Amino acid sequence: MNKKFLIFVVTGIVFLEIIMSAVPYGTWGETHSAKVEEKRSYNMKCNRSLGEDLNYGSGNIRVLSSNEINITGITQGNHTCEKIYLKLYLEQKDNGSYYTYRNWDLSRENADNITRSMNIIVPKGYYYRVRGYHAVEDGGLESLSSLTNGVWVG
Repeated sequence: MNKKFLIFVVTGIVFLEIIMSAVPYGTWGETHSAKVEEKRSYNMKCNRSLGEDLNYGSGNIRVLSSNEINITGITQGNHTCEKIYLKLYLEQKDNGSYYTYRNWDLSRENADNITRSMNIIVPKGYYYRVRGYHAVEDGGLESLSSLTNGVWVG
């Protein structure tokens, strides 16, 4: 491959990551379309730090009916860790901003992963999304967060 082309591609990727990191907290994952309503959104974040313990974390939201959703979260370690954490926040959009509608704080000791999936009845007529906090503790703490796009329940 041509060196100049490779440098151009790498520079473009770095530039996009810088721009994406500047997106305000409340608008992460905002890609609502007036014509197409998403019925499912999935977000997986891999550990980009120099740590050795946390592999990835992910969140998922899926519309099951006009007032029921399924949310799923996972935190995956690279090996068995002292403690592994999964915090899930179901957020509802109201008046242009997302607010925590419900949340769950889960952990396991001496494990390499933790998962949770649940069906939830919610009021219709709103966008919902899932924010996740994923962490492992094994001598030190490594963490990352995930965020799905909003899905319309109505």
